Amino acid sequence: MAAGARFEEIYSRTKLASGLVLFTFLATHLINHTFGIVSLQAMDAGSGVFKFIWRSWPGTVLLYTAAITHPLLALFNWLRRGHYRGIQWQGWMQLALGVCVPPLVVDHVIGTRGLHEALGVNDTYAYVLIVQFVQEPLIGLRQNILILIAWGHGCFGVYYWLRLKAVSERVWPFLFGAALLLPMLATMGYLSAGRAVLLAMQQPEWMEAFRASLNWPGPAANDFGMRNVGLAYQTMIGLLGLGLFGRLLAAALRRRRGIVTVSYPDGRKFRGLAGSLTVLEASRAIGYPHASVCGGQGRCSTCRVRLSGAGAADLSPPDAAEQKVLDRVKASPGVRLACQVRPQGDVAVLPLLPAGVQSRIAYGNTSYAQGSERRIAILFADLRGFTKLSEGKLPYDVVFVLNQYFKAMGEAVDGAGGKLDKFIGDGVMALFGIDEGPDEGCRRALDAARRMAAALVQLNDALKMDLDQKLRIGIGIHCGPAIVGEMGHGSAMHLTAVGDAVNTASRLETATKDFGAELVISAEVADRAGAAAMAGMSWQRESVALRGKSENIEVLVAGHIAPAEAGMSATVAATS
Repeated sequence: MAAGARFEEIYSRTKLASGLVLFTFLATHLINHTFGIVSLQAMDAGSGVFKFIWRSWPGTVLLYTAAITHPLLALFNWLRRGHYRGIQWQGWMQLALGVCVPPLVVDHVIGTRGLHEALGVNDTYAYVLIVQFVQEPLIGLRQNILILIAWGHGCFGVYYWLRLKAVSERVWPFLFGAALLLPMLATMGYLSAGRAVLLAMQQPEWMEAFRASLNWPGPAANDFGMRNVGLAYQTMIGLLGLGLFGRLLAAALRRRRGIVTVSYPDGRKFRGLAGSLTVLEASRAIGYPHASVCGGQGRCSTCRVRLSGAGAADLSPPDAAEQKVLDRVKASPGVRLACQVRPQGDVAVLPLLPAGVQSRIAYGNTSYAQGSERRIAILFADLRGFTKLSEGKLPYDVVFVLNQYFKAMGEAVDGAGGKLDKFIGDGVMALFGIDEGPDEGCRRALDAARRMAAALVQLNDALKMDLDQKLRIGIGIHCGPAIVGEMGHGSAMHLTAVGDAVNTASRLETATKDFGAELVISAEVADRAGAAAMAGMSWQRESVALRGKSENIEVLVAGHIAPAEAGMSATVAATS
């Protein structure tokens, strides 16, 4: 693995791990707050467990390593990022909340853990609540705002992490409910305990016991707090200054690399410094709608693009993380993740998924869904005389019969290993052999035809009291090259195929009417499927002229579709 790729992998994992540690710390802190609904004593008892975990040596090292690492990695990301144009509102919200956390949390950490470790102050909940409710109410308000800010920042991070995992849709409402309920209960516990402290302070013996247990060192505590809080703020300002200087220096270095142009299908162009932006950032910079379910973190495949142009050949190869995602969706050659590619020369970009793509297909699409030419078998089936059959029936009855028919045909296609493309009126279109190849596709298409005929027999028997005459079917099957891919718009996106082979299959289905037959297949389907797949039916070889074809096409016609049985052979008769 290249050093750059290895660094990116370590960076991503470290940022995620440190964020999860901080989120876990905050969640346990909020859970401890909820005990205040019961009593102040319950709150302090919970605090004992909380401190045992997080103030132990392992807990301390883990927590403070994460607390230092996470903001420094965020600062580094800000330093190397070319710009922030085009970020979605969720990204801006997470960024804004994260920026607010360090300056708000520093005096609370120093006033509790800092005083405890340095001067031995017993930082119980009573101590914290007296400070925040009695001595400095504004501090209490600020700390509650801090909790909401930190919790919101963490929830955005967890959401971005989990939404691409194998998490059931039914789990999300519970996670969302927990994200809302926990800070609400924590606030209720905090307020309830605060009220209990105010009442307890009216009892002299309680105050005397509190002062005795606090171990307050006097003015030294105030000096310690002011000195270290000031030092912390100075450090933050210094780091921000270094970050700003680093951005200016990086921008100056990028200008020496030259200008590149990124072209889009609608004619829009982005011009910027070579290597300064990823393709996804370029899209956002000019307002071009570009899918990115994970927000450009390289965790999904929805931003993938096909690149061409002079600069495409100069791109660095995918690193291990990007290649893993591309392999998972079986991406075609020339396809890259837009969030990982930084053009060093002029490139033309073709996004492969619509901007509104949902996270459910972030990993789900296969290579053919992006659009590819494949030799497949296409099956068309259509009900015969259904318009006449439906005359005089109530609309509900017509819909009921059609739904039963569609269910039976869909199950037949699925059972044969095909992909149901669409229902067209009272017709069916199905694809076979997309993954398995044309030979197996032809065998499966013939198997589907048998299953559909058998299902129709059962359907006729089940609906004999509702039908004046039996349902009849005509099926056409052809094999040939077709463009296969996800096509459509919005919720109507689905896998389909287009091309001359599709048109030919449709016209073979129409030809069943001319022959008075149930099944017409092209000679190529017969040759590829083999004798075993055609067994049990009497076939007539014909040469037919199809609309749109300059030459006749050789077909085989079966007047009746029979189920396959062992030992049966196909009978083929030729006509002149």
